This record gives sequence, structure tokens and C-alpha cells, in this order.
Amino acid sequence: MYRPKKYTKDEPEFIVPFIQQHPFATFMIKGEELMATHIPVLLKGDNKNWKLYSHIANHNKQKELLKGGAEALVIFHGPQAYISSSWYREKDISTWDYSAVHVNAKIKIQTSSELEESLEALVSYFEKDQQKPLYYKDIPEPMLKEHLPLITGFWLEPYQVEGIAKFHQSYPRHDVESVVDKLKNSDDSMQQKLGEEIQKEHKIK
Repeated sequence: MYRPKKYTKDEPEFIVPFIQQHPFATFMIKGEELMATHIPVLLKGDNKNWKLYSHIANHNKQKELLKGGAEALVIFHGPQAYISSSWYREKDISTWDYSAVHVNAKIKIQTSSELEESLEALVSYFEKDQQKPLYYKDIPEPMLKEHLPLITGFWLEPYQVEGIAKFHQSYPRHDVESVVDKLKNSDDSMQQKLGEEIQKEHKIK
């Protein structure tokens, strides 16, 4: 990943919460061609020691490449938006602000029991805030028995992790404040979120 030093974010205090807050990722494996799948990928562990886990459908072409020891790249995406130079005090070049985390990892195929534990954790992660959550244990057993053989679960053991947050670092304070104001007052929820992130980065009240 291209990362000017001022945008680099490799601290565990950035990486781990970022992955947890943006779990819908791009999962890539290289075979004869590059292949990508967009799936939820969750983190297990803490800031010092963690790994990722997920699953894909067996009829996904990527399944042919899903083997123990194979290498994968997982990309987690944060909020992003076009930044117009018309928002600056002086004429300048427009740009794009964004954040992301890239994880290069080795694949380890899950056992059937690990897959079920992972599915239970995944369902709980996304259902817990629902008004009437439907947890894994609440899914009819015949339905589970029908679907479990159709998917393959896997662990991702990271060996290289890179984070980036291009949040208008090194720009004049008045221009950063203008960017934050424009983004936070947008009708687009992603732009609003990006504005909040830039505001936090620059400690703007």
C-alpha cells in the first residue's frame, strides 16, 4: 500500500478498533488470477495478539484457492470522500480523504467445531444491537445442518499489517476546519463520519 509517512497508522490502538468498527472487508487470494470476495471478517484477540476469521460459500470460485498456508490480503475500508479545493482559503488541488487497513495473512482452515463457534460469534456480533436479536442458537437445527456443509470457515494469521488515515494532515488549520464543516454538514452519512474522524485527528472542538 502506498503510504506517505504522515498518513501512516500502524499502532495497535488504531488497527484493532478500526477492524472491529469496519468488519465488511475485501478478501483477496492470488491464483492464476487475482480473486476477491466481499465478506464480514472479525477479529479475535486483543491489541497484542490477534487473528481474523471468516467463511465463504463452497460454490465461490475462490474456494479452490482456500488452502492451509496460502496467502491472502484482507482490506478493511473506512469512510472516504472527495475533498473540493473550493473549500480552502487559497486555490489548491482537490484530493480524496480516506482510511484503510491492509492485513497480509496466512490461511488456516477451520475444523467443523471451530466453524460453528465462529458463526455463533459472528451472529452475536451483528445481532446484539437488534431490537429482537436472533442468535445462532435460535436458528432451527435442520436449517443449520442443511447450510453448514455449504460453507468453509478459516482463520487468518497476520504477518504484515498496514494502516493509513489520510485526514488532511499538514494542511493549514483554517482549511481543515472548513473541510470538517463541509463534511459534517453533508447529507451523505459517510461524509459526515469522515468529517468526525478528521475532527478527532486534529482535535478540533
